[in-house]
Amino acid sequence: MTTSLPTPAPQIITGKARLAGVLGWPVEHSRSPALHNYWLRRYGVDGAYVPLPAAPEYFVAAVLGLQAAGFRGANVTIPHKEAAYQLADVLDASARRAGAVNTLVFREDGKILGLSTDGGGFVASLEASSLPPRPQTRALLLGAGGAARSVAAALQDRGVKVAITNRTQERAEALAAALPGTDVLPWHVWEQRLGEFALLVNTTSLGMEGGPDPLFSPSLVHASDHLVVADIVYVPRVTPLLAAATGQGLRTVGGLGMLLHQARLGFREWFGVDPQVDDATRDYVLNSF
Repeated sequence: MTTSLPTPAPQIITGKARLAGVLGWPVEHSRSPALHNYWLRRYGVDGAYVPLPAAPEYFVAAVLGLQAAGFRGANVTIPHKEAAYQLADVLDASARRAGAVNTLVFREDGKILGLSTDGGGFVASLEASSLPPRPQTRALLLGAGGAARSVAAALQDRGVKVAITNRTQERAEALAAALPGTDVLPWHVWEQRLGEFALLVNTTSLGMEGGPDPLFSPSLVHASDHLVVADIVYVPRVTPLLAAATGQGLRTVGGLGMLLHQARLGFREWFGVDPQVDDATRDYVLNSF
């Protein structure tokens, strides 16, 4: 049965509009503009949210330019999350814990506030899928970038034992040093060690449409029957990793839920409304794919 979507009010954009966007390289895959502009229309907010492609060498200039142009802030996606952490003048507790920033708020006092909502958004997506992280279970994270740091910190805060594997071993070891209690597995052995874990999370861009390896689909034959496989990539909605997990009878969690839940805090900071993550929101964003 086709879900009937509510018709949002016309978008309000005046000379007083509040502005925000998403900085990434690439950024074409992002569904954040669809999500935030849907919320802007739904709640009748005078504002706009736009994609902002910025190469790494221009990231700082882009952020300062947005601030000077009167933007309220921006989301930050691959590969800028650690650079955003370095740039922020003030960091919230989650950002300090994760060592990465995915949300920038340009404050009225001229300072840049850095927030990390990825980890909380990821855990909220697990809970919304009725698969909350269980204390004392083990999770294996693929990747050692900003998203991995945030997700690892959020899982540790809930009592989960976290291990990291990354194609570049030094980056995995650096992340583990920043988050005491984190284990490191060499990249070439993690597939054989899957039976030790209750949760597998791909925090990289592997499997992303237009990314470095859109066909990324490692072997899951050594996984236990209770393994939950999660992917923070949401374009395509069903990544090759998730398809392989489903084919093996494993439970899966896609990246769309994390996108929706991590977006709430930024929207509230920039536009002054706390939006709902509900079926109407999910259906609207799904229909934007």
